[in-house]
Amino acid sequence: MNIELTLIGKPGCHLCEDAEAAIDRVLATFLAANPSVSVSIAQQNVLDDAELAARYSEEIPVLLINGKVHNYWRIDEERFIGALNDLVAAAAE
Repeated sequence: MNIELTLIGKPGCHLCEDAEAAIDRVLATFLAANPSVSVSIAQQNVLDDAELAARYSEEIPVLLINGKVHNYWRIDEERFIGALNDLVAAAAE
């Protein structure tokens, strides 16, 4: 199973830096418990993409899980790991 994460933000954004740290913490725990799952992480900069800027500039950082908005502004780590675990459970059904 592969999970695709996308973090939309911009350089110099302290909330974006906090989001990166939260993602790293959650993934360390999640991947240790789910070694057969792979997670890819892409970062997108709203300054480089006018469409992203128009859509998300007031909400950054924005975390997408498999292309769907999961969180913006701050990453709720419990909710995030819960969403990852739900994906694994759904794939096992």
